[in-house]
This record gives sequence, structure tokens and C-alpha cells, in this order.
Amino acid sequence: MPTFLQQVHEKARTSPKHVVLQEGNDERSIEAASFSTAAGIARVTLIGDPTQIRQVAASKALRMDSVEIIDQSRLPELDDYAHELFEMRKHKGLSEHAALELIRQPLWYGAMMVHKGAVDTFVTGAVHSTAEVCRVSIQVVGLKAGIRTLSSFFAMVLPKPTFGKEGVLFYGDCAVVIDPDPSQLADIAISTAESFQQLVGEAPRVALLSLSTKGSAKHPRIDKVLGALGLVKQRSPELEIDGELQLDAALVPHVGQKKAPGSTVAGRANVLIFPDLDAGNIGYKLTERIGGAEAIGPFLQGTAKPCCDLSRGCKSADIVNCIAVNVVRFQALS
Repeated sequence: MPTFLQQVHEKARTSPKHVVLQEGNDERSIEAASFSTAAGIARVTLIGDPTQIRQVAASKALRMDSVEIIDQSRLPELDDYAHELFEMRKHKGLSEHAALELIRQPLWYGAMMVHKGAVDTFVTGAVHSTAEVCRVSIQVVGLKAGIRTLSSFFAMVLPKPTFGKEGVLFYGDCAVVIDPDPSQLADIAISTAESFQQLVGEAPRVALLSLSTKGSAKHPRIDKVLGALGLVKQRSPELEIDGELQLDAALVPHVGQKKAPGSTVAGRANVLIFPDLDAGNIGYKLTERIGGAEAIGPFLQGTAKPCCDLSRGCKSADIVNCIAVNVVRFQALS
């Protein structure tokens, strides 16, 4: 049976989308562009130095005939893109000169390509910091209607198919929002459920995790989770979600039946929402290091179009996987 990532790649090949890689001078991006186009999962544009890109490609015997290269020193539509950014951010004090200087940077230029519809999505972060990628994602691509929080998710692939969708669980948020309030936690739950639906193709069952299950303890931290639950039910009444649930009540059927009788999520959750970044970061690393799971991500979510923040320690294969993920996520929007 195909692995989760193999399934994602197969879905991407059914309708490849246009992806821009803003870090075109990095050899990992060059390798990923060559492989992705050859594999038929995406049309790829690199922004960088054409001479440097071709030299790296030649040294590694990479085929680049299907890869578009934009010379970062001669960016097309530069004035138009700068004016668009100025109009978008002038209420925040951005000047026309400052907008032009930003758009000259490949990171910002590529994000504007996404905003303008010249490409479908961007994948970056092998060189740029998470803070830079998040900033440009929010300010240029923008957040999805009804969502006010940029967050992230991990796809956790467990060694056994006991939990989730044949061993695949989605965790949110484990990388961006340190201490979400009820509204932000609701955004994270809605966004992660949507990401699961897009990539796994199965209805999400969302558990809002806590130290308590159904009133077994009282604390303001638990009240926050309950507040998020109420907001999600108002905003997305069709979403199958429950809380507050302890981890065992969320995942283990007999525990869920005992602690939360009548819940359609308890014991059957495939999307886990952590109450803060402490819990989320610790949770995914425990699952990975002790549980033997593969942690795929984190992927940004909540933006109007898919954006991806890579790890600066990533390999070219990681970039290819992120390209495939973003293609499938964009397919779901079409």
C-alpha cells in the first residue's frame, strides 16, 4: 500500500500546479525543481542567478529544460508589483520607495506572484527564517477569509496503523502560535481540519486536547479550550469536533467511551489540537522520537493560498515533498 507521501505525490501528478521557489541560487532548490518537473508533480519557477543555476545543474547532471528561471536582477513586472504592495501596505506606513526595495527581494517578489495569480503557491525557507516567511505570507498572500491566525500543522505518520487514518494523524499547532487565545485556538482547529481533509481525503475528527476530559478538572486553561470549542461550533457547525479531551480519551476507543460517552470524536480522533506551543512541540517530538513516527512538516496554514516554510536544514527531497503537499492543497481550492 502506498505511503502517505506516495499518495500525496500521486495526487499532485493528477493536476500539477505552478510553484515558485524564491531561493533559486540554493542547490537544494535547483535539485528539487529538476526532480519535481521530471516527476510531473509541478511546474516550477526558480528566482535567482541564471548563470549560477545552470552551473549547479550542469555539475549535478540535472535536467532543467522544463524549469522556468527568472533572473533576480531583471525581475519582470517590478514596478507593477511594487505599486501593488504599496497599495496593500500604505495604511501601515509603507512608502513607495520601501515597497520597491522589498519587491526587489526574491522572497517578496515570489509571494507577490502568488498574490497576483502568476503562480499558484510558493515554497521557501531553506535560506530565509521562519519569521521572514510568516511575515511575507501574512502581508502579501494574506489570510483566508474568516481566519485571523497563521498557524501550522504536522502530518505524523505512525509506525502502526492503530490511530488516525491508517496511522496518519495531523497535529496543530506545533510551530507558530505560542499561547493561542480561544479565538486563535478555534482558527487552528478549523485550519488543521481543512488541511487534513485536503491531504488525506477523509472527514476530520478533531480533538481539542487538555489536561482534563469533560470537566474532570477546573482551571482557566481548560476554560480556554472550552471557549475554542464553542467558537468552532458557531463558525463551522458541520465539523466533527469535541473537547476538552485528554490524549488517551481522544485516541483510545475504550478510554474515550468511558470518559466521554456519546462523543463521536473520543477514541476516534484523527486531528489533534494542542492547547499551546509547549504541549504541541513536546507532543510531536515525543511521537517522533519515542513513538517512532515520521514527522512531516511543519506546514503553514490559514493563508488564502498555500505557503510553505522549509527548515533551513532541509534536504532537496524535503523541498520536493513540500512542493507536492502544496500542489495537493491548491488542488483542493480549485
